[in-house]
Amino acid sequence: MNKGVCIVTVAPVRAENSDRAEIVTEILFGESADILEVNKNWTKIKMHYDGYEGWMDTKQIKPVTDEQLAGRKVTVVTEDFSSVLMNDGKTLLSMGSEVEFPVVASKRSHDIRESIALTAKEFLNVPYLWGGKSFFAVDCSGFTQLVYKVHDIKLPRDASQQAEIGEALTFVEEAQPGDLAFFENTEGKITHVGIMLENQKIIHASGKVRIDTLDSTGIFNKEVNNHTHKLRVLKRVL
Repeated sequence: MNKGVCIVTVAPVRAENSDRAEIVTEILFGESADILEVNKNWTKIKMHYDGYEGWMDTKQIKPVTDEQLAGRKVTVVTEDFSSVLMNDGKTLLSMGSEVEFPVVASKRSHDIRESIALTAKEFLNVPYLWGGKSFFAVDCSGFTQLVYKVHDIKLPRDASQQAEIGEALTFVEEAQPGDLAFFENTEGKITHVGIMLENQKIIHASGKVRIDTLDSTGIFNKEVNNHTHKLRVLKRVL
């Protein structure tokens, strides 16, 4: 099977081979994928990191051989933005991108929970984008996946998939920074996720990346003086 590597800062991956199709996720610079099909300007891929499938612009992915892919020694970019010298000059990369040369690793904290919380806070006010998975814009599960990726912890792509891993907590008061909280819609389907902070605060992508309060009912937004998301379960994955 043919393989490929993303060669732009971030590329949308769509449900169909059309610019009008829904963005289901994004692929970052240096991330690799199986090439399932090529249809002129569109290439269907299956991402190696999380198995997500979709269509991307053929010009934004570079075919590579199995040998080339196996020989890659990549480093994950851990800074909020990294301006790195590429062959074509300076390229601005998002956190979570993969490069084939050393980059300075961020030293936010030696404590994994504190480091995850600090990393998450760097995304404050980053705009929400359905399917987004970069420091330019994120959706809720893209945000959690990306924060965990730069800590070398792999999460699935969707909130419902992420909810299937880890140990369930009984009470909100048990939650520690870095734990995940999941929320359901009126049909009981898990549709939202956020990262717990200290003192029952939660950071999540809803309109933008923001910090709110979590109680046994769900997320309480002081700006609208109401609960906006109904709590389903808290999970510990660390």
